[in-house]
Amino acid sequence: MNLRQLRYFLAITDRGSITSAAEVLGVAQPALSLHLKNMEAELGTKLLERHAAGVTPTEAGRLLASRARSILDDVARMTDDIRTLEAAPTGTVRIGLPGTIAELVALPLIEAVHAQYPGVTLNILEGMSGFVSDWLTEGRVDIGVLYSAPNGSDVTSQPLLDEELVLILAADVDSPTEISLSDLDAMKMVLPSPAHGLRALIDLALGEIGVTPQIAVEIDAYASIKSLVSSGYGASILPYHAVARDVSHGRLKAVHVTTPGLWRRVHLVAQSNRPATRAQTAVRDVLHSVIQKLLEDGHWTGARPAG
Repeated sequence: MNLRQLRYFLAITDRGSITSAAEVLGVAQPALSLHLKNMEAELGTKLLERHAAGVTPTEAGRLLASRARSILDDVARMTDDIRTLEAAPTGTVRIGLPGTIAELVALPLIEAVHAQYPGVTLNILEGMSGFVSDWLTEGRVDIGVLYSAPNGSDVTSQPLLDEELVLILAADVDSPTEISLSDLDAMKMVLPSPAHGLRALIDLALGEIGVTPQIAVEIDAYASIKSLVSSGYGASILPYHAVARDVSHGRLKAVHVTTPGLWRRVHLVAQSNRPATRAQTAVRDVLHSVIQKLLEDGHWTGARPAG
């Protein structure tokens, strides 16, 4: 028995006539009668009662009609579901972004997603990189941008770019355009707390060459760090793109750190133990494209392709 036979049988029971069903189906009446005969032979029972006015289903025929309708409805829904896979994705996608990256990425990402996938809603959470990592693990976000690749087989990580970290000073402080890491020894600094990912990177880099900065203030907010540096409380180390506007407006001074330089890698991460929806895959691709365009166009100041 096949789907065509089920459709034919439903047409007969719905019309109450083999002749009428044959006309609707565009099938010769003898051929339709043969299909019915074959079905009755296969099932070993009579499916229709014939009379002068047409046909009516037997008890077995009514059961077959009910089951056939359900089967054909399921097949129709399945077909529609599969066909919609080719349509534009829909749904909500949750993204975790560190604050400084959100400043660069959020607007062009929203614009690109709305233009390409109007059925997709973005839910953007902003926080420190460590928080974004926790949100990803807890399932609060579907996609994240992090400054370090999380450990574990349940996370996929794709390097995006490397961004330069620079020494920032008050605008009125005399300084060279470049400085070595060793020159930071005993320098008064305004830095994030040790729990902050940036601070961990700075401490590691300085510790490797035996440099111990003098910590004047610890604070986990870039805006406050920049304000304190501008007010003369000390120097700091921040991503170049986070201070580029302040430097161009004369509020701060940026000094490149050399021998060795200070760089950190930006990663696009997602959970691998949960199947990605089509919307999540689409947004992840758009996010990657947006970040690469910011890099190529020079809008991500102090960034270079991941090497």
